[in-house]
Amino acid sequence: MESEIKVMLKEKVLVLAVHPDDETLGCGGTLLKHKSDGDSIHWLIATKISQEKGFSNSEVESRAKEIEMVKNKYQFDSVHFLDLDTMYCEQYPLSEIIKKCSHVINEVKPSVIYVPFRGDVHSDHRVCFDAIYACTKSFRYPFIKKVLMMETLSETEFSITTADNMFIPNVFININEHIHKKCEIMEIYKSECGDHPFPRSTESIQSLAKFRGGTAGVNFAESFMLLKEIRK
Repeated sequence: MESEIKVMLKEKVLVLAVHPDDETLGCGGTLLKHKSDGDSIHWLIATKISQEKGFSNSEVESRAKEIEMVKNKYQFDSVHFLDLDTMYCEQYPLSEIIKKCSHVINEVKPSVIYVPFRGDVHSDHRVCFDAIYACTKSFRYPFIKKVLMMETLSETEFSITTADNMFIPNVFININEHIHKKCEIMEIYKSECGDHPFPRSTESIQSLAKFRGGTAGVNFAESFMLLKEIRK
């Protein structure tokens, strides 16, 4: 009986990565923690690169290989694609993106969703946040119990720091056991990483995790803004 109850309590987790690597920067350690706890984790990638939009064939092929490698490292239970052109999300009707997000959410039926910060400097992040948050209404998606905005290096810290547009974390996840693997996975994205002081560097990732850990009383942590939590 006890084992049956434990199985019932396992979470279904969905992360929206506007661009491949956002899942790792924003909540890579937390995803690894979910997986080690026996939760199922699911990856929704919003944008793509293509030759039609100026990327070389080698870049497109390299990105596909990186996604496959990252998928295997996390052991994602499923991967989904919205196939929006990167840097052009503003040009799509919002209703079209909402429809795509809704289809994936209804297929996965997640209990926990990690989404980009609404104030991120990249317009793709803001558009995709609006789309997926529209798909969290409890009367249409009753299986969703928790929605959290994540902190994405090179996007969140460069947002406008006005009183109504600041990332103010109120949830902290201990990732002591997962920080090194998070950094290893991030290094798979060779074109997205750089040497310090580039924001998407191993040093920056570890420094942010150590800073957030100081708030949480642990060595390394990831931080989030809780938008919604439904408890019964």
